[in-house]
Amino acid sequence: MSRIAESELIINPRGAVYHLDLRPEEIGGTVITVGDPDRVKEVSKHFDDIEVKRQHREFISHTGRIGKKRITVLSSGIGPDNIDIVINELDALVNIDFETRTIKPNLRSINIIRIGTSGSLQEDIPVDSFVASTHGLGIDNLLNFYRHEQNEEEKQLLHSFNTHTQIHSQIGNPYITSGAASLLKHFGNDFHHGITVTCPGFYGPQEGSSA
Repeated sequence: MSRIAESELIINPRGAVYHLDLRPEEIGGTVITVGDPDRVKEVSKHFDDIEVKRQHREFISHTGRIGKKRITVLSSGIGPDNIDIVINELDALVNIDFETRTIKPNLRSINIIRIGTSGSLQEDIPVDSFVASTHGLGIDNLLNFYRHEQNEEEKQLLHSFNTHTQIHSQIGNPYITSGAASLLKHFGNDFHHGITVTCPGFYGPQEGSSA
């Protein structure tokens, strides 16, 4: 197994991954991500206890328990580039041996649930409604830097989106991925289900994508 170079995975002096400033034992099996750092405490106030609090730049994390369930809530700040940091470093925390800098032979998954706000193009969805994303559609090109396979449903949805908007001729190839069915089943009748879209910016990109 090849060793991951220091320049590819920065581990700080206390043995924590650089941006999140977290060690492998400091995260739970379920991670709730939020954008605004101020939202972290609004989630963790519902924990029965908090074991770990860390902060580095816009990345604030609280790890604690609700009953016997260990949960981490973590802020990402604004933008898909920060989400890229969060997801990669969470993956490193569970699947890379920090001592040997090698990928562990037995990979494991954690549940990642994002809580955020979104505009709506649907008139029948009132303001302050709860929406569970069945799919995430990106026009920011981030996932195009990664190997990503799409199933037939995803390919058809993406084809319909491109045909309707012709946006791919302006900004390149959008992408789409499905939410995990094992998580979506917990968000039932009180939630609208639908596709949410990620843009590479706030003003121009979102104005163009909603036209």
